[in-house]
Amino acid sequence: MSIKNKKNSFLFKKIGIVGNPRNFQGLKLYKILFNWLNNQNYKVFIEEKIKKKLNLNSNIFVKDLITIGKIVDLIIIIGGNGSMLRIARTIINYQKKIIGINQGNLGFLTDLSSKNFLHFLDQILQGNFFEEKRFVLEIKINKLNKKNFLNFIAINEVILHSSKIANMIDFEVFINNKFAFSQRSDGLIISTPTGSTAYSLSAGGPIVIPNSDVIILTAMFPHTLSSRPIVINSNSIINLKFKEKCINYQIMFDSQIVSSIEEGDEIFIKKSNKKLYFIHPYYYDYFNFLRMKLGWLKRYI
Repeated sequence: MSIKNKKNSFLFKKIGIVGNPRNFQGLKLYKILFNWLNNQNYKVFIEEKIKKKLNLNSNIFVKDLITIGKIVDLIIIIGGNGSMLRIARTIINYQKKIIGINQGNLGFLTDLSSKNFLHFLDQILQGNFFEEKRFVLEIKINKLNKKNFLNFIAINEVILHSSKIANMIDFEVFINNKFAFSQRSDGLIISTPTGSTAYSLSAGGPIVIPNSDVIILTAMFPHTLSSRPIVINSNSIINLKFKEKCINYQIMFDSQIVSSIEEGDEIFIKKSNKKLYFIHPYYYDYFNFLRMKLGWLKRYI
């Protein structure tokens, strides 16, 4: 994590506004942000679907999400964690800096409050910010029966589970080509540090500092008292194998994308070469962030 302190109002010349406005308050926030940036002579790129909802003038710079990812210097995402995950996966190939304005609930990935975001965004645009680089997971599914493979990216986590609710599954976990353990449980969560405060936390996994170089494996409702979360080096390659025939499993990425697992399939998970570049306000402190989001007790002294 590093801090930049360049007093330059045009450190970012081209700015993209993206998200998924669902109500009047959401639309109002987009319009406030767009007009504020436009009045300060930034070149603003906004998605076509948002432009139509806002009824903005036709002469503004309007692009789709992929094009925005290619041409802008900074992407501002308005929404909750779901919007952040969806958009970040789409633009990850372009290595652009990202900042989020929270319109969701907890908002672990969106730093700025919708109530006072303009003040802190102004500081960011002048160069007063923290930049943080985070890794994501790359997933390869070898489809034995179809003689091909599928590739996916996960920012928070990979979840292996049954297609039926409350149905235990059997699988084996290999790490760096060595057998690690077999498991009978409702599933397995393989999480990045970024995702340690998401589904993994709900399943009893540890909270991991975002810039840690580790991967977390957490079983979901294991059929043994000895099962515990495991933290491994992020350079490890995880391989999931299945002994049962006619399996009916699924694998999910960031709780947004689902792929079916069939008999004979193998899953390989590793750290991707792709990175996410988050921008944080100058006041950002991760432990203060946790205290605020999780309602931890304040100091008595």
